[in-house]
Order: sequence, then C-alpha cells, then structure tokens
Amino acid sequence: MTNRTADLLNLRPELSNALLFENMSSDERFQNTTIRPIIKLQHDLLIEVFKNYVVKHKNVFYDLSLQKQLDYIENAVHKDMKFRNSVKGMIIGQFTVEEYASYIQNSSSLNKRIMNIVKERFISHIQVFEPTMAKAI
Repeated sequence: MTNRTADLLNLRPELSNALLFENMSSDERFQNTTIRPIIKLQHDLLIEVFKNYVVKHKNVFYDLSLQKQLDYIENAVHKDMKFRNSVKGMIIGQFTVEEYASYIQNSSSLNKRIMNIVKERFISHIQVFEPTMAKAI
C-alpha cells in the first residue's frame, strides 16, 4: 500500500514565489504551504468546473459585460453554497491527514482564504471563459 501523504505532497507543484516568514500567522503559512499549491495543482479542474457552472446556468455569463462577469464570479464563489462546497471539496480532498487536522482548527478563516484564491484565479483567467475559448479548450 502506498503512503498517501507522500503521494499527495509529491503531486503538488512547488511555488517558488511562496513567501514564508517567521512572524506570519498560522493561517497565512497554511495558505502558502498547502492551499496555494493545491489550487495550482487543481487549476485545470477548477476552470472546467466553472465552465460547467456557466453552462448549467444557461450560459448567461457569456452575454454579460466584463464588470458583470466579475460580479457573476464573485457571486458564484461566495454566495452559491452548492458551488462553493464543491470547490472546497476539491481542495480539501487533496489535504494530507495532518493538514486536515490543522485545517479543522480554523476552517472558517481558511475557507475564506480558499475561496478568495479561487475567485482571483478565475478572474485572472477570465479570457478562458470567453465562449470561443471555452469550447476550444
């Protein structure tokens, strides 16, 4: 039987720009050592999940102005509990048992960090959600 912890850690990309300081909070350290690498690992899946979300909501996203698209992303990530829980599950499912034990100590704060990073990732890659790009990928 393989070691799940080692396998999960080996899958994650290294983030050369991840900042770690002695005086940073435990939440910020967890964000930079665990959450960010997992979100980067899950990037392609997260993009596809959001594309599916748009399709399930009748593609109205594509007819919106850029500002309204940004609002749409914000609403999906922060207010649609079904979508939010699905995304959180994709990230939490990549935690090691030890990371999960840390996560549950302050899950509310860490969930906010997860969702904010995912939202920013969607926004910074908004061009892939253009109708022609969405079908090509």
